[in-house]
Amino acid sequence: MKKNPSKMHSEGVSAQSGKTSVLLVGDAAGAVTNPEQIAELGYRACRDMAEATALARTERFERIFVVLSSFGVRLESSLQAIRQVSPDSAIILLAQMYEEPIARRLIRSPISLNKPVDDYLICPVDAKSFTNGKQAVKMPRPKGQAGFGRDSYPDARLRELERLATEDDLTGLKNRRYVREFLRQITERAKKEGLRVTLLLFDIDNFKHYNDTYGHNVGDMVLKQAAVMMRRCCRAHDVIGRIGGDEFAVIFWDCPAPRDKAQPAQKPKAERRGADAGHPSEALFISERFRSQISSADLAFLGHEGKGVLTVSGGLAAFSSDTMTAEELLEQADKALLEAKRSGKNQIYLVGKPV
Repeated sequence: MKKNPSKMHSEGVSAQSGKTSVLLVGDAAGAVTNPEQIAELGYRACRDMAEATALARTERFERIFVVLSSFGVRLESSLQAIRQVSPDSAIILLAQMYEEPIARRLIRSPISLNKPVDDYLICPVDAKSFTNGKQAVKMPRPKGQAGFGRDSYPDARLRELERLATEDDLTGLKNRRYVREFLRQITERAKKEGLRVTLLLFDIDNFKHYNDTYGHNVGDMVLKQAAVMMRRCCRAHDVIGRIGGDEFAVIFWDCPAPRDKAQPAQKPKAERRGADAGHPSEALFISERFRSQISSADLAFLGHEGKGVLTVSGGLAAFSSDTMTAEELLEQADKALLEAKRSGKNQIYLVGKPV
């Protein structure tokens, strides 16, 4: 029995070749865990956007994956060019964790059939997942959207599973696994490019009291309130996570705009040290603002005694790009947190001294 060509496309198969209708654009090294299988899986691959755009004029692709780090400041114009010649394709960015703010900004552009990006995946990804969308980040879709690729990518249930794998289900913050991996990636990048990274660890003072006195439902509300207030105080690109019980982490980092690939990424060592030296003051200001706001909050769910009773203690540590690892940064921040608790709570310590 002859298959319907449109059905073949909906299953991710090209009617002309019988192979998966996927195009990968950019350098797969670092973005894909098994780049050697790209050709074996029947995918097409182009190193630059000009070649990809020309190919998309003559061949129909269900999904086009673009390695974000391969295109620098010309990323948006490149994406618009390939969208113009392949309007029905699902265009998905392959982004490193620290590139997620850029990916989100592109996706949240005004919703229309001509928006440059449909989704993004956090690298590295398995090339086999290009046909099932298991690791896609959930984003809204316009109703009634046309197209054999954009309309069906990816499956909502699988995308929800991926969200649960990286987010804390109570607060909606990132979970411990995500925080630790992001910290590893951003400190590795900081060593190469001189980025500033500062880590805050904080917890709720006397949290056991709220669970024991008011019950676990109220304890959960305390955690949710802390998450909401921390979000309000932080910048959009800072990573906020709940890493266990009543303990939270915030990774403050520089989020540079996409750079021209022709420009060198690494800064002179003297410039890097100067940048590192100034970062804790910014993170400290945000941390102190959060501590002050939460300690004066009116928490109606705690009754008439709910105003001004909630406090937090925290420890700050700045990353030294010359000598430190991600694990050592965690240890430094944890020591500062313990010192803040021992010294009376309701305060933020910056490694070795109160602030």
